[in-house]
Amino acid sequence: MTKRFGLRGIIVFITLCLFSFSSFSQIKEIQIEFIGNCGLHMTDGTTNFYIDFPYKSGAFNYMEFENAELDSIKDNSIFIFTHKHSDHYSKKNLKKVLKEKKGQTYGPWNIAELEQLGETVPDFSIKAFKTEHKVFGISFKHYSYLINWHGKKIYLSGDTGKTETIGKISDIDWAFIPYWLYKNAKDQNVLIDAKMVGIYHLYPVEVAPAEQIFQNSEDHYPLTKQGERISIKIE
Repeated sequence: MTKRFGLRGIIVFITLCLFSFSSFSQIKEIQIEFIGNCGLHMTDGTTNFYIDFPYKSGAFNYMEFENAELDSIKDNSIFIFTHKHSDHYSKKNLKKVLKEKKGQTYGPWNIAELEQLGETVPDFSIKAFKTEHKVFGISFKHYSYLINWHGKKIYLSGDTGKTETIGKISDIDWAFIPYWLYKNAKDQNVLIDAKMVGIYHLYPVEVAPAEQIFQNSEDHYPLTKQGERISIKIE
């Protein structure tokens, strides 16, 4: 009796441990924190992505951030950049972070490797789109991204103002776009097929007007306060 009870007890204990571990590790949501400009921290509690961050604080008179923001970056994170303008990318800050925190870096320089991330990150895929970004008539190498993570589609436009790419993507859960892309889509009657649209990369003088424009909107959300968090529930 004692031996049989002991074996049964062990089996029950292992079963409960596996159940508890499964429940604990079950993904419930994707959390997205707005850092500034197009900078986002995205996590499912296991994997951490930083989009267009770290950048140069205050570049082109856009948003600044405290040094503590760099210190708070999670170890072994994945950094994805749309392009190398300093309000999206800082070689100096990134070098410091990678030295202290390690991690992987992707952008226009290694798109093929970026699109293979799904081989190592569970329930994840990313598609890169070469999208136009001109400054004073000069074109810069720039990509926008569509992430599919735990069955949720997240579009990251970066700086592009062209509507061709976003106009062809359907059933987006969250689209993060600058105001000029939103305005171009509206002027051109291009549908942004997204449940929620985050308006980011606002210049300081654009913050108050954006809050006014979208104050009664249920599906357009201006990202004006650094540290704001968005939760995407996973079914």
